[in-house]
Amino acid sequence: MGSTNRKELGALAVSQINRRGINFVGGVTGLGLNVTQTGSRSWILRYRVAGVRKDMGLGGYPDVTLAQAKELARTARIKLAQGIDPIAERREEWRKLIAEVAAAVTFKEAARRYIDSQESTWQNDKHVQQWRNTIETYAAPKIGQLPVKDITLADVLSVLEPIWRNKTETASRLRGRIESIIDWAIAKGYRTESNPARWKGLLDKILPAPGKIAKVDHHRALPYSELPAFMLKLAEQQGMGARALEFAILTACRSGEVRGATWDEFDLPNGIWTVPASRMKAKKEHRVPLSPRALQIVSELEKAAFCEFVFPSSHQPKSGNAKGSPLSDMTLAAVLRRMDVPAVPHGFRSTFRDWCAEQTDYPNEVAEMALAHTISNKVEAAYRRGDLFEKRKQLMQDWWSYAFSTSLPPATKF
Repeated sequence: MGSTNRKELGALAVSQINRRGINFVGGVTGLGLNVTQTGSRSWILRYRVAGVRKDMGLGGYPDVTLAQAKELARTARIKLAQGIDPIAERREEWRKLIAEVAAAVTFKEAARRYIDSQESTWQNDKHVQQWRNTIETYAAPKIGQLPVKDITLADVLSVLEPIWRNKTETASRLRGRIESIIDWAIAKGYRTESNPARWKGLLDKILPAPGKIAKVDHHRALPYSELPAFMLKLAEQQGMGARALEFAILTACRSGEVRGATWDEFDLPNGIWTVPASRMKAKKEHRVPLSPRALQIVSELEKAAFCEFVFPSSHQPKSGNAKGSPLSDMTLAAVLRRMDVPAVPHGFRSTFRDWCAEQTDYPNEVAEMALAHTISNKVEAAYRRGDLFEKRKQLMQDWWSYAFSTSLPPATKF
């Protein structure tokens, strides 16, 4: 059937068309029903402009009826008679619509949409809140209401320059976040210009490198030589925060992993704590061998457990709710402040690593796996199948022995 049908098909005949390809239906030159390999059907108007054949989609069938398709086709034919290409006109209308939508998307709105789209892939609620806080505090007052398509280099600098030297780490992170948001806007079609928050080749020519103006604030760590004396004092401290900190040190785990620990992660008879991949920084399950003291802490806590968390906050759950809530991220740090110890909870992982390197003969990979660090060497990572658990078990026993090398800890206090 050609595009100039002699016979015009009615609605019933059209409903029975099932031959693949374009089936011209008559009534309007070039109007046809296209049937795909999957059986879906849609309207096509075939025409020529300057000798070039074009197929214009008019909508799916039966959502667009035969009568509606004919009306759309006639309208397009009238435009052709006026020298207007209906496909080109439609494309221009879409371009204008996109431009109007883009003009309405402010930086603040783009930031909200980007964070919402990424939130499920980020590691924890704290990270999400840090994103929201820095954008709301520093970027929104300056560029929040500007259309994201119009933000310039000068606008980005108006946000960064006031804090670049006195809040360098925050400013550097903020720059990266602004760059990510604008990249998202470009990918979504809300912006066509290049990214004015890009560091390499742009802002690095204007702003001094963060490393040159700010001392890197590494996690403050206690020297391993001072650990035995500290551990005895810590064991004497009362409260859930003190026990969580002690447990974190003895397992060399991150405080977030400890605070979020639940009872179903523990195999106490075998002295194993398995942190699920969903709670690990590297998104990989981590088995932790428990030393005698670490096992004692958990075993004692089990006797008084009232919710799913091993280290719960002091606020007990409401009646009928056994979920409870974990310790806050500031609780462990507060213990160190009360003890007047110039360190942070995360710093004890560095203490452990230094001790491994300087006081033991354990291979580097054993210490790194104890810390749940990702293997940076891709070739080694590809061949590494086990988790060196037995070697790590002995390492953690030695770490516990060293931590309490001056004396055994006193009775556990909670």
